[in-house]
Formats: sequence, C-alpha cells, structure tokens
Amino acid sequence: MDQFQRLLQAAVEHGASDIHLKAGSAPLLRVARELQPLDMPGPTEEQMRQLVQRMLPAHFRDRFERDHEADFSYNAGGVGRFRVNLFQQRGALAIVMRHVKTRIPTFEELGLPAETLKRIADVRSGIILLAGAAGSGKSTTLASLVEHINQTARKHIITLEDPIEYLFEDKQSVIEQREIGLDTDSFDAALRHVIRQDPDVIMIGEMRDAASFMAGLHAADTGHVVLTTLHANSAPQAVDRILDFFPSRERETVRRQIGVTLNAILCQRLVGARRGGVLPAVEILRANGTVRKLFEDGHLERLAAAIESGGGDDSMQTFNQALYKLVKNGQIIEQEALAKSTNPQQLSMNLSGIFLDESRKIMAST
Repeated sequence: MDQFQRLLQAAVEHGASDIHLKAGSAPLLRVARELQPLDMPGPTEEQMRQLVQRMLPAHFRDRFERDHEADFSYNAGGVGRFRVNLFQQRGALAIVMRHVKTRIPTFEELGLPAETLKRIADVRSGIILLAGAAGSGKSTTLASLVEHINQTARKHIITLEDPIEYLFEDKQSVIEQREIGLDTDSFDAALRHVIRQDPDVIMIGEMRDAASFMAGLHAADTGHVVLTTLHANSAPQAVDRILDFFPSRERETVRRQIGVTLNAILCQRLVGARRGGVLPAVEILRANGTVRKLFEDGHLERLAAAIESGGGDDSMQTFNQALYKLVKNGQIIEQEALAKSTNPQQLSMNLSGIFLDESRKIMAST
C-alpha cells in the first residue's frame, strides 16, 4: 500500500468525513465537524500533480484545464469510494475528498423522522425536494429515500448525478445510475431523454437552473416521482430560490405548477448531539390542500405559518418544532438548539412552556 492509500485508510479509520490536501501542508481530516491534522507529511507539488494524473478521469481533463476545478468520483481499491473536488488556489493544486459510505443508512440510523419520510417516499408522483446548506446531509437523506423505495417497491429508478455518491444495488427496484460527464454529457441532455427510458422514479442530484427544474416539473406532472436537492436555508426559501431561476413574467405560471406537482420539501440542518456526533433537525413542508391553495393564490409569505400549524396527520414541522422535540427527547442540549434556531427567542419561550397560539400548544402536548 503506497503513501496515498495509507492516508485514505487512516482517514477512514479515524471516521473522517473529509480529507483536505495541498502541497506543503499536513493532510487535514474533518472528524465530527472539526478539522484535525494527520500525523504524516503533506504532499509536495510534484506529488499533487501525480495524484491528479492518477485520479482525474480522462473525460474531465479538458474541463479542468478550462475551468480549473472538477468534481468526480474516485474508487480506492480496498479502502473505499470518495467524492473528489479538485481546484486551484494561488495557482497551485488543492484537493478535498469526501468518504462515501458504501452502506446506505436507514432513516432511523440517521435520526430522521422515519415514519413521515416513509410516507413521503411512498407517493406515486410529485416532486420531493431536499434543501439545506452545503454539508447539511442532503445527499445522504436523498440516498436513504431512494434506498427505501428500492427495498419496498417494484420501481424503475434512474439517477442523474454529478458525481455518483452512493452505489445502489437492485433489490425490489431496478436502478440505473448515470454520472454526468461519463454516462451523459450534461443534466440537460439526460433530462431530455429520461422520460423515454420508462422510469417510475427520477433522482436528480441537484436543481441548478430553470431548464432542469422545468424538466423535473414536467416529469412530476406526467406521473413520476422526482427527488432532488437545492441549496436553501428553509422550505419557504427553497420555493423563492426556484422562482428566482425564472424571469419575472414566468414566475406566476411556475408558482402554480409547483403547487400542483409538489409533494414535499424537507430542509435540514445538522446539530450537535448530546452524546457526540450530529443529528438532523428537519423542517417539513407537505403539499396538503392549504399549501396548494397558497401556491394557487400567490400567498407564499404564509408558507411558514402553514408549516407551523400543519402537524397532526400532515406531520409538518418548523425548525423550531424539530429542535424543541430534540431537546425534549434529551438528544441535544438547549444551548445547541438555540444556537441553531432562526428564531431563538421564540424557541426559548417554547422551551419555558410559553406558546403564543394553539398550534404551539398542540405541539407541546405531543
């Protein structure tokens, strides 16, 4: 095993989520959200060039020469699979590698609201959107949704990813995974053809622009389940981000289409667990009759209130409600909840037993 393989092996043994490499610096590992130096010499500039030659797929080389950055997958034999981001800083090469777990965790193992996510994953059509900041666990939750379908339903699932992060094995379902740049030229090209490939479920790694979202809308409107991710800090903000893809003259039409095709938006943040590690706090928006009417009438400013009052059978919850439950269940401490809340004053009142409307009183009794 050469030095690079030993480095990767050490990272996996330390439970690192990410590995940072640049010439002249000791490798850094991100373990439990903290960066830690690894006790081994860092690569030289020549060794960095050799690593790039070793890892960078041939079909990405022209792109890297042009863009000075590339995302791709790397399989280290005997160690594991890694998602790699190659870029330049101060004219020199730098690499960040994320270890991709080969076994896809269940909802319960991830600390997600399992019964709600199972009901969401079991739908027959519509868009399921995973939102959150970078590093919030969106890709893992997305994979767990796909794996739940794979284990419980006879479906044809096609994934479009850049790059492939989790490898699925056919179980009840048949799954085809297409990597952008390797199996298809672009998301646009793949989305133009995916409907003719007879899918039941389409997983799109990330919504990036108006064209990809319109293709997802069309697929959902024609009876398919579409799962995808988006960078946003809340469910209502995710809707705003989508509408911002489009010129103002088209937004009313798109808003109405979303109201018809949307199934759910899950937005998550990672919070420090009482016993170490992290747990997801998940905001959940379900497209019930009230939510669909808000989209139809253009009252998107009321989505947050609809989420807050949408518990019960719809199992909706705000971030504060999710954090409240985690504190009351003894899974996180109050200070961590307040630090991660977008409305810590309200959450502090809730934790003290003060609720300002009936929906919060109902939440307190659950």
